[in-house]
Amino acid sequence: MRDLIIRGGTIVDGSGGAPFVGDIAIDGDRIVEVGRVEGQGRREIDATGLTVTPGWVDIHTHYDGQATWDPLLAPSSWHGVTTAIMGNCGVGFAPVRPDAHEFLIELMEGVEDIPGSALAEGIDWRWESFPQYLDALEAMPRAIDVGTHVPHAAVRAYVLGDRCNTDYEPDADEIAEMARLVREGVEAGALGFSTSRTLLHKDLKGVYMPGTFAGSDEMLAMGLSMKGLRHGVFEMVSDHLGDDDEWMWVKGFAQETGLPVTLVATSAGAYQGDKMYNIAEESRRHGMDIRPQIAGRPTGILHGLTSNFHVFVASPTWRETLAQLSVDEKLAAMRTPEVRAALLSEDSGLIRAALGEGGDGQALATALGPGSLLWRIFPLGERPNYEPDREHSVAGLAEAAGVSPLEMMYDLLLRDGGQELFYQPLGGYLTYNFDFFRKNMQHPNVLFGLSDGGAHCGVIADAGMPTFILTHWARDRVKGDRFPLEFLVRKLTSDTARTYGLNDRGQLKPGLLADLNVIDFEALTLHRPVAVHDLPAGGRRLVQKAEGYRYTIKSGRVTFQDGESTGALPGGLVRGGREAVILPIAAE
Repeated sequence: MRDLIIRGGTIVDGSGGAPFVGDIAIDGDRIVEVGRVEGQGRREIDATGLTVTPGWVDIHTHYDGQATWDPLLAPSSWHGVTTAIMGNCGVGFAPVRPDAHEFLIELMEGVEDIPGSALAEGIDWRWESFPQYLDALEAMPRAIDVGTHVPHAAVRAYVLGDRCNTDYEPDADEIAEMARLVREGVEAGALGFSTSRTLLHKDLKGVYMPGTFAGSDEMLAMGLSMKGLRHGVFEMVSDHLGDDDEWMWVKGFAQETGLPVTLVATSAGAYQGDKMYNIAEESRRHGMDIRPQIAGRPTGILHGLTSNFHVFVASPTWRETLAQLSVDEKLAAMRTPEVRAALLSEDSGLIRAALGEGGDGQALATALGPGSLLWRIFPLGERPNYEPDREHSVAGLAEAAGVSPLEMMYDLLLRDGGQELFYQPLGGYLTYNFDFFRKNMQHPNVLFGLSDGGAHCGVIADAGMPTFILTHWARDRVKGDRFPLEFLVRKLTSDTARTYGLNDRGQLKPGLLADLNVIDFEALTLHRPVAVHDLPAGGRRLVQKAEGYRYTIKSGRVTFQDGESTGALPGGLVRGGREAVILPIAAE
């Protein structure tokens, strides 16, 4: 008798092969049969009419603090994620000297918008070295597995102290010590090393994070510290992937170590002429594993009374009278004629930018192209549409109603008891479609990532990215071609798992981990993000829930049923060299 049998589901097994109807039998934490399963199970799930997939392997999250206090790791676990990899973008909490806790908290708050008060109260600093941090993670059971990178900023702070942000040329001994710490962490089980070289990432004081301007000799030393190991991914977010100098040392690392590189490009130059993808493909043909990482839609700022941002936040009346009120109190005040008249009449750079008139907010106007930003800000409603038409923008709705864009924005902010949120795609959304994303998502080297689960608590809610990718790109898109479901499932499971050497998961095959989702695909739905105060110290975050995940199974145990936790905590820490071993490209 098997422990668990899932019967009669449409199996999308993560290989990219065509879906088929069949059964899956599980004993302990492993899949033992796929196809037609005879006999009975101690528990059986009727999956007739449902879709059965591997659990999602999300390679770009920021649960570095939350993983030390929260066994569920929501919201990612609500969206079928069974493995989350954190420590991305060069930020994290180890190694750390006892007097540097506040520095790393402020860095994480500045870069990833995680409330510092929540981190300060929630983290029990039971480590100094990176191996000790891994031991602390491993000691806590949770609903999903986690793995992590060694973060460059923490390593730099540990070695350089107060010089970590400003010293761009540490001496040879200091570079050697940083490289030693990286290798120590990866040997102990970190899945790789991460760094950030983008001007977007600053600490709470507005200072660029450690490593932003590190020289190529330092970067290469950090990467080469992993040479000779059976695992280790180099993860980097960079403004410089349009520059040949950046590519020289990236390719040098990949060629010399045989280890994978995953890159997040934050500059237009990387995409001009398909430069990043052409280099990645060329490198792959020469035996180097270089994988650009992309989201399923543009990262978007969420405006609203429940977020940290909207076009009125810089207005004098808002700052002086409304900013500190509760949402209900803001709502009551904004419904008065006096406050309405004041906010609509007051001048601020942000409002001028929203109207395309420059001012202090000119950078926002430039980022989103010519004309009013309100042509590129969209109310989400209860059933969000992330690929909307121009006429569905705030300015488009205003034009149809015969009112000013600011009046429309004001009135929509009050909708649904002040719960309405507005999606502002970064990068312009000038064409009002996602054709650019579709082109790049189908490139064989591209990894699906950038959900940022656990981060950007006040203005972004992208942890539901796997659910969005499935619903939008396989079912709901109307503005162009979609993707086959089996392609998307492979990209969310076996592609991400194998890049990190997680060869024990990502497909539904006998012998692999029993990490699965049983999904009512036709009913799968993303709801509008909502603000909750469930972090330590009452910290607020925006979260997005979904319907349609009937069961999520981790290591053979049902962890979520119809969106509710069962209380089962079979997840733990994934260690490089134990669960994670990089296979040569030729073995794929």
